[in-house]
Amino acid sequence: MRSPPTAIDGVLFDLDGTLLDSAPDLHAALVAYADEAGVAAPPLERVRPVVSSGAMAVLRCAFDEDEAALARRLPRFLELYGQRIAHDTRPFAGVPELLQQLETRALPWGIVTNKAGALTCALLERIGWRPRLAALVCGDTLPVKKPDPAPVRLACSQAGIEPSRGVFVGDDRRDVLAGKAAGLYTVAVGWGYLNGGDPMAWGADCLVERPQDLAALLGLHRAA
Repeated sequence: MRSPPTAIDGVLFDLDGTLLDSAPDLHAALVAYADEAGVAAPPLERVRPVVSSGAMAVLRCAFDEDEAALARRLPRFLELYGQRIAHDTRPFAGVPELLQQLETRALPWGIVTNKAGALTCALLERIGWRPRLAALVCGDTLPVKKPDPAPVRLACSQAGIEPSRGVFVGDDRRDVLAGKAAGLYTVAVGWGYLNGGDPMAWGADCLVERPQDLAALLGLHRAA
């Protein structure tokens, strides 16, 4: 483990699987679509690990088809997901307290996600986080997504974070790759979806198992 920067400008997070457990609503949308299509719906336990890999990966859990066929199914799946986007989605335990600690210490925080902007904004508005963000970069904000570092660099610019004094937190290899390439200190989280991978193998600067561990790593428990 490498120690974080002595002085931190701010923290950027992935969204699904890092801050929010959105798997139940994505699974419900997949079940509804599978029912429409007349195919068997997979259990939540099969869908949950791939959520951080995006909507196509979720669709693949129910439809054994090539990429072109899945892409044709994508708009209807996203429509069904949008109808229930914040029904059962909740922050992971400890995340609200972590975000409050960042704000208490006047450290800006933001989100870099591969989720489409319309869906991301709708979700953040429903849970009340949108006004609190210092940065928001979505999957269609730029022509490229994570693991390309450009979205992370843009979020740093939005939030006024010098990359060498920034932290990027995520539950997928692409988060670590994007954060490292952008010059940030990278943290892999053990509570996320992980896509069946081993976060210890991603090359992150640190692995934490709970939001409380991240708060301790960043010194947020110390008096402001």
